[in-house]
Amino acid sequence: MHMPPLPETQDVVLIGGGHAHALVLLKWGMKPLPGARLTLINPGPTAPYSGMLPGFVAGHYQREDLEIDLVKLARFANARLILGAAEHLDRDLRQVHVAGRPPIAFDLASLDLGVTSEMPDLEGFSTHGFAAKPLGGFAQAWQELRKGQGRVNIAVIGGGVAGAELILAMAYALNQMGRLGIATLIDKGQVLGQSSPAVRKALMKAFTMQRVSVQDHSPVAGIEADHIRLQNGARVLSDFTCGAAGARPHDWLRATGLTHHQGFLTVGETLQTSDPAIFATGDCAHLSHAPRPKAGVYAVRQAPILYHNLRALLTKDPLRRYRPQKDYLKLISLGCKEALADRFAMQFSGPWAWQLKDRIDRAFMDKFHDLPKMEPPELPAEHTHDLPQALGEKPMCGGCGAKAGRAALRAALAELPPGQRPDILHLPGDDAALLKMGRQRQVISTDHLRAFCHDPYVMARIAAIHALGDIWAMGAAPQAATANLILPRLSAKLQERTLREIMSGANRVFQAAGAEILGGHTSLGDELSIGFTVTGLCKGDPITLSGGRAGDDLILTKPLGSGIIMAAEMAGEAQGADVAAALDWMCQDQQKASQILSQAHAMTDVTGFGLAGHLLGMCEASGLSAQLDRATLPMMQGAEALSARGIRSSLFPQNRALLPEIALDARSAVLFDPQTSGGLLAALPATATSACLDQLQAAGYQAAHIGTLHDGPTTLRL
Repeated sequence: MHMPPLPETQDVVLIGGGHAHALVLLKWGMKPLPGARLTLINPGPTAPYSGMLPGFVAGHYQREDLEIDLVKLARFANARLILGAAEHLDRDLRQVHVAGRPPIAFDLASLDLGVTSEMPDLEGFSTHGFAAKPLGGFAQAWQELRKGQGRVNIAVIGGGVAGAELILAMAYALNQMGRLGIATLIDKGQVLGQSSPAVRKALMKAFTMQRVSVQDHSPVAGIEADHIRLQNGARVLSDFTCGAAGARPHDWLRATGLTHHQGFLTVGETLQTSDPAIFATGDCAHLSHAPRPKAGVYAVRQAPILYHNLRALLTKDPLRRYRPQKDYLKLISLGCKEALADRFAMQFSGPWAWQLKDRIDRAFMDKFHDLPKMEPPELPAEHTHDLPQALGEKPMCGGCGAKAGRAALRAALAELPPGQRPDILHLPGDDAALLKMGRQRQVISTDHLRAFCHDPYVMARIAAIHALGDIWAMGAAPQAATANLILPRLSAKLQERTLREIMSGANRVFQAAGAEILGGHTSLGDELSIGFTVTGLCKGDPITLSGGRAGDDLILTKPLGSGIIMAAEMAGEAQGADVAAALDWMCQDQQKASQILSQAHAMTDVTGFGLAGHLLGMCEASGLSAQLDRATLPMMQGAEALSARGIRSSLFPQNRALLPEIALDARSAVLFDPQTSGGLLAALPATATSACLDQLQAAGYQAAHIGTLHDGPTTLRL
């Protein structure tokens, strides 16, 4: 007997991908709480581990070494991942406002946002300066600087330990490249004034070794492109200026109405804020019962308490108290592969201290790099002999990777009797139907996607754009849509929240396309599935599959590889940044592309049957063959590398069976990759190709000329 999944009843929302929240997700994946729906909100798909930042800047680590992949972690924890920046928390409505999308409702919330070292009040900093925190912008700028040539002057504003580590790492990296000009550490007071004499002495020695000069008692007046102006009128040469002057809370936290200390949210022993349903941890929190400096070690130690207390409020169990240690081992990077160890007023330095730091840091990151992989379901002891073959080697994909194969679909449709209605114009193989009502011609199509993304808002946008693809492919203007939704088992409260997110995402797409949602149907099932039936109006003759002509150029408006990437994501094999980029491609509508390609002889959207299957359909309908240029096939970020590792969508074998004669390699395999919300494939007169490509690229499409149509028997050559 089939046992459906248990319903989800409570929303737990983690705001920020800091160290404590990363560990909570890890523990949650190992022991989930039935009934709880977990959501993580973070601006990007990764979160940096601050302990390895100096080593990254110095060149001892690659960027991926210090980044926690939140996409993989969320998949492991079965959590929704919302990629966006939180900008407000409404305590009364129990909502988190995220830029560019509808609010996220919560029953319990936790904030682990870290801090920022932005200097908004310092003249010129927003234009010429880089904040060390958050990492993203600084890391990208530093990587670009390291690719350059010639000598570079650098400076760090903020003479605490963090600033000292940063300038030492920067100076070391440039010294190794023979590119260091002047390196300066600047502070409005005494550099390392809050450190012990022994620590200051050790770091001053390291400054000398890495050719770093110190500017004590030097308030900064402003920053220019190549220098820093001090308030005393002096100038400090700097081509790359970094801000590390203390930790600033995110400004919007003050507007939450929660009790705070200088902008940092005040929490007690249970890590709850002044609102018991809202927790805070890490650097964004102020421990009222035991104030401590901002340090990642406290966030790590808070994680087990936070994990327990979130669950305890939902299960009505007793809460636990967090008691921070009085002191901890501080391992300060000295730029080179040496470190300074400091604890209980005792200091030691040398390569062994770096090795210890490196071992501790790598052990922490290994927790997130070595997540258990998704395993296929175990078969019962007794089953039909061909069940393993039908089940396949991997779990069924979502999106268009979950559709039936082209051969099975064509066989079923071939058995239908010929149409008799005079108001239906039958087309050879097109995905949309053409209806004639008087002089008006209307196209109608339907598409339904099994969810592959836990974010209902994004999934709805993708499903809406995917459904509209057939309308745009025929050169029609979108008109109306009805929704067909299957929700997973949820409490009435969570049903309402989820439907709001879905309809908001879909409505945004349809409104932008000039169409209206007229209603639909909703039911409950085992998992989320979103579909739309859409109509469009044709001003002139529709663009069909059958209009291709010999000599036409083939244009593709989106890169390929979404099926590969999402299959890898399901298995925990894809990089989070690649997944985020793929979702962005799937959220790109094709309305402008359809208008630019209005003179196409034939057009279709590339979806579940892959580029090969849909191009073959065009060739069959037009009585032509096609020659593709493998070098020009556009690929999504990370898709080719995953393809080279043999990652395939569950629909790949059926798509591949259409053209078994094509030799497989990393690039050719993408021809058979099912695409969700894929690009338009257009057959254009060769004389129009150049102008159309220019227009498409100017409109933001990664369009490419990928091949040509030819006379001859229907086939596809690569």
